[in-house]
Amino acid sequence: MKHATFLLFLFTLSIFSQEPIEATLVKKTLLDVEHLVSVNNFRTTCYINNNVLYKNHDNKTLNYNNLQLGNIESANTFNPLKINIFYKDFNTLIILDNRLSEIFKTDFNAINDYKNVSHVSTGHDNTVWVFNQDIQNLELFDYKQKTSRAQTQPVQSQVLDLKSNFNYCWLLTKNQLYTYNYFGSLIKKLDNKGYTAIAADGENLVLKKDNNLLYLNKNDEQPAHIILPNIIINQFFVINETLYIYTHKTLYEFQLKIK
Repeated sequence: MKHATFLLFLFTLSIFSQEPIEATLVKKTLLDVEHLVSVNNFRTTCYINNNVLYKNHDNKTLNYNNLQLGNIESANTFNPLKINIFYKDFNTLIILDNRLSEIFKTDFNAINDYKNVSHVSTGHDNTVWVFNQDIQNLELFDYKQKTSRAQTQPVQSQVLDLKSNFNYCWLLTKNQLYTYNYFGSLIKKLDNKGYTAIAADGENLVLKKDNNLLYLNKNDEQPAHIILPNIIINQFFVINETLYIYTHKTLYEFQLKIK
């Protein structure tokens, strides 16, 4: 009986645990910024200093500031031709081109269908995902037409993070992790087991739990632990299995060994 119980334990462990993922350090770069927005494999770095957005590439720097709108709540550069900046204090969205020139502006206080927005992330075409905290739902908002193309069902717990690409959107709440397609249809929901932030890599995710990172494959229910040195993780990004971690004025670049 004990032997059978032990075999059942091993079988259960094999189903509900994932093999840890190794991360090989590629390089460390000194970088002194207040908030790192993004980095990519083409060595373009976007960051915020003194409430000004900067874009640095090949030692050439562009910047955008709109100080009358208050503090920058978030900036998203997933689509480099349509960078979005959200000013939460004024409930206003700004869209920039790749030269950081303003091309669209939306004041959510002034549109017909008022929205009290807390989180913004890039969508496909001329859209962004916005979380409307008054009705607790996610909307795919067309900033050219000033209308919502899709709305999700309301969520029941505090929103912690919002990430997206052209095909998917991930909403992390205190209790759940939701995955939506670009039509706004819910395609997956998992319990939040202590995750506080997420980063997208194609259809897969990297999750932060305490000071650890985990990799969640799109086909799995359980994430795999990423083996990292003992460093404080302030911000993290992942691009094509390259993991970037920013902490204490240092940018670490790791190559993930995903089987």
